[in-house]
Amino acid sequence: MDIQIKETRPIDGQKPGTSGLRKKTRTFMEPHFLENYVQATFDGIGGIAGKTLILGGDGRFFNAQAIQVILRMACANGAARMVVGQNGVLSTPAASNLIRQRGADGGLILSASHNPGGIDADFGLKYNGPNGGPASEGVTDKIFERTKSIDSYKIVETQDADLSTLGESKMGDMVIEIVDPVTDYAALMETLIDFDAIRKMIAGGFRIRFDAMHAVTGPYAKEILENRLGAPEGSVVNGVPSEDFGGGHPDPNPIWAKELMDVMYGDNAPDFGAASDGDGDRNMIVGPNSYVTPSDSLALLASKAHLAPGYSKGLAGVARSMPTSGAVDLVAKAQGIECFETPTGWKFFGNLLDAGRVTLCGEESAGTGSDHVREKDGLWAVLLWLNILAASGKSVADLMGEMWGEFGRCYYSRHDYEDVDAAAANGLMDALRGQLDDLKGQSFGPLTVQMADEFAYDDPIDGSHSARQGLRILFEGGSRIVFRLSGTGTVGATIRVYLERLETDPALLTLEPAAALADIIAAADQIAGLKQRTGRDGPDVIT
Repeated sequence: MDIQIKETRPIDGQKPGTSGLRKKTRTFMEPHFLENYVQATFDGIGGIAGKTLILGGDGRFFNAQAIQVILRMACANGAARMVVGQNGVLSTPAASNLIRQRGADGGLILSASHNPGGIDADFGLKYNGPNGGPASEGVTDKIFERTKSIDSYKIVETQDADLSTLGESKMGDMVIEIVDPVTDYAALMETLIDFDAIRKMIAGGFRIRFDAMHAVTGPYAKEILENRLGAPEGSVVNGVPSEDFGGGHPDPNPIWAKELMDVMYGDNAPDFGAASDGDGDRNMIVGPNSYVTPSDSLALLASKAHLAPGYSKGLAGVARSMPTSGAVDLVAKAQGIECFETPTGWKFFGNLLDAGRVTLCGEESAGTGSDHVREKDGLWAVLLWLNILAASGKSVADLMGEMWGEFGRCYYSRHDYEDVDAAAANGLMDALRGQLDDLKGQSFGPLTVQMADEFAYDDPIDGSHSARQGLRILFEGGSRIVFRLSGTGTVGATIRVYLERLETDPALLTLEPAAALADIIAAADQIAGLKQRTGRDGPDVIT
């Protein structure tokens, strides 16, 4: 087969973020843009000659076409085998599982996660390493450096591969293996979760509503929840993936999953509600009139994971991203296990998981996972919750009330200012950074600053140092504010403001979060000048 070497030149804007490269779909469709980044990835990881890679995506617009380009480039670059999800589809956790299960050399995942899909929306591509987790900063740095010097890429001209038929075919000397995207993942879940206990609970009348948000998790949820666990047909809603996620925003939070929230806060609500995102790695948990924050969900899972077979021996440790609330820290302290605080980004959990230092980990943006893969895993979190509900016989609200009564409640909220002018967003962060040394001892309403700093992380496994990971303001009494610029957007900048207050008074554990956090919200605006610098009266999304 004729290998063609196409001349090209560097294209600006190909620096990967916390989860690979995300851009507008039309940008990825521009001449040479995708090809440059794929070749830079192959070169940045030391070449792929003779290697086996996993390949798949969340099915968004341009997914299938991009996979055909990647296959032709992988063939030209000497790959031995490409294992591809049927029709080009793989959830992110399922891809991580396949990398680990097959002993593959890595994988390419096509997704912009919770971002909208469509020709006028977002697209993304990331490389995951042999452990199944997102590439380390060292690897992404090499990929980025290669994008700045690339002058050619390799590709073969041939017919498109058949992505619909299970089995093996060949493209030149490269084997293309099409696999069912659900089977291996579902089998893994059965080794971790007590399916029999959940089946019995459902057979007893327990009702579930899972909103797949027209995204990749639909087929996984239908197979596991309805076919294997016996939930009635229709328990999985919006379960057919579409290229534009049904015209919606596949981010599992109370704003974008309003349809689910309306049902769960309405009359005759099901016993349990959940949602997942575009590529299946995030989750939202909600009971009747009872929304569970991602931070509280992580803490609850850590406190009750031993009720599931896969975690019956207890946890080695837990880890959370810095902006995530300290709720899981309280659980870890009570259990006498390690608790690590890392920067945002799942790659920072990888070394801890590989070293056996932690079993569960989670981050503030609805991501929770364990050592079964090296990605956050939305459906796994849902199944672990169901296992805990079945084993305990308690409701979602009962479990949360019990946890708050034992450990205290970390009132928590995230305010997102989306698509802010990048210069204005960076100006806000720079001005705030300049105030840090002078904030200690200052009062804002009833709050007095105890400490202010910029979070940095020294990896306890490999010693790597990560600086400028978010600005923290801690107040006397345990409240705090964190400011970060998000790395997951494609236009402008997203300013994330995280607000937290620990409450241990039993009489104050059932406040509305907005009321409990009112003084902290006011302090955040006063300190950072959010309204003035963003030109917004308030955040675009509150979760």
